[in-house]
Order: sequence, then structure tokens, then C-alpha cells
Amino acid sequence: MARPQPSHSITTPALDREACPCGGLTFDDCCGRYLERGDIPPTAEALMRSRYTAFVRHNAPYLLDTWAARTRPATLDFDDAPQWLGLQVKAHRQSDDSHAEVEFVARYKVGGRAHRLHERSRFERSDDGRWRYIDGDLFD
Repeated sequence: MARPQPSHSITTPALDREACPCGGLTFDDCCGRYLERGDIPPTAEALMRSRYTAFVRHNAPYLLDTWAARTRPATLDFDDAPQWLGLQVKAHRQSDDSHAEVEFVARYKVGGRAHRLHERSRFERSDDGRWRYIDGDLFD
């Protein structure tokens, strides 16, 4: 008598995994490695994308850790946080080994109304080799 064969469901692993909020690959292959596995973002753009994802996920420890000490707030509060809808990186410019700027547009919704945050963010790489957010200039 033949043994019954186990039934196998056909699934596509990529479809089963969550998309990254920053617009990259899946979360695990994109910002998840920085937010959950402790990898260090290699560029200011990668850091900026991971920070956007941290805002979407309300990950205050990651945001505070990736903020330059001289401009970092004492705490972050997500009580009135907007609903983040998407990110578009417009430009990434690295001026030297330890300074870079990233221009982006982040779309969000507050009280049912859609808005855009257009910013040119400044980043610096500290002595430990990690990029950190300093501040940014908003566009009208």
C-alpha cells in the first residue's frame, strides 16, 4: 500500500512578507535589518529611509539613537502621530566622508486630510562610523 503524500501549499515567500514603508523591498530585506537586526545603515539615504520607517512604526528608541546628540529631543511622543502614506527620495548628496544631505517628500494624513512634508535633511557620520540625523530645512 502506498503511503499518502503530504499536501503542500504553494506560497510565494515574497508575497507573504510585509512591504517596507520606505518604498524599498520587503521590510526584512530593507529597513528591518537596521531597526530589528542592528545592522548599521551604510549611507545617509539608507539611514533616512530607516528613520521614516521608524516613524511609521513608532520606534522611538531607534529614532533617538540615530539622532545627533546636540539636536536630539529628550523624548518622542506618538500620541498625535500622523498616518504616514509614502516616501519619495528626491536627492542624496554626500559632501565629504562625514556629511550628507537627503531631500525627500513624505506624504501623510492628519484628520482625514492629506499633506506633504518636503525636507532637505542633514546627516553626519560620527567617530563610531554611524550616520546620524542632525536637522533639516522644510520646503514650502
